Amino acid sequence: MVGFWHRLGTKGKAFYSATLSPPCSSPLTLPHIWVPTQTSHRPLSSGFHPVKTGATGQTRSAAEIMSGKPIAKDINLRVAAEISRMKAAIGRLPGLAVVLVGYREDSHAYVHMKLKACNEVGIETSFVQLPQDCTQDRLIDVVSSFNSNASVHGIIVQLPLPQHLDEETIINFVSPEKDVDGFHPPNMGNLALRGREPLFIPCTPKACIELLLRYRVEIIGKNAVVIGRSKIAGLSTSFLLQRHHATVSTLHSFTNNPEQITRRADIVVSDVGIPNIVGCDWLMPGAVVVDMGTNSVKVNYLVSI
Repeated sequence: MVGFWHRLGTKGKAFYSATLSPPCSSPLTLPHIWVPTQTSHRPLSSGFHPVKTGATGQTRSAAEIMSGKPIAKDINLRVAAEISRMKAAIGRLPGLAVVLVGYREDSHAYVHMKLKACNEVGIETSFVQLPQDCTQDRLIDVVSSFNSNASVHGIIVQLPLPQHLDEETIINFVSPEKDVDGFHPPNMGNLALRGREPLFIPCTPKACIELLLRYRVEIIGKNAVVIGRSKIAGLSTSFLLQRHHATVSTLHSFTNNPEQITRRADIVVSDVGIPNIVGCDWLMPGAVVVDMGTNSVKVNYLVSI
């Protein structure tokens, strides 16, 4: 929920809340009725240290793990406090609707985590599960009902969808003002263009940038490599790194000599979901590496008796 923007619409008015840090480069110039608490810095939890990147930066004898858990805890506490203040001030709570189609285990796990996080901070949720053979018209009807529901301020259609459904059609049908995934063309387009701000930024890329900023990783002027270009993570991460003035290279399945490109990078972000794709020989000393994928790795145990 890093940088989660809530839009609360009622009686023709709009309430916008940036509950955490400002968006990718500057605050949105939108009519504000609900004014959130603003912070001018990202607090570091105990044990955090600035990380220098590149061959000229500070190097350590052993790798330092950047843990997202204390950052997530801090963000959840701040969001919960902000929502409590919102309820006291205007008597309203942000509402999130989640639509899941089919029975993929990973999608079920992601949805469970999202609903659990919402419950912990006080965001009201609506959850609809549709069968694997759900028709496109049925899915559009569900999304349409949430588009017109004034108590729903954000909509997530969990991806990927079954192959018989057109993801682009469904994504485009979600109201841009409720597209909390940030996948709608106006949101993605505004993220890619300098001088514009999307209403929503995809959460995984924003979490990646937040992790780097919390650890004081130098981004400006650094060489960054993003492995993968999915709209869910890789593509948006490239846009955000560029907004922070990094020189960004995007690697994909048609890239020649990826290890040579990666070896020159100060920051490496992997979005491919393949275990161990980046080896030590792909990295230069002092490089910062972020793996945004979730990988299932089989472990064999040898027991001696």
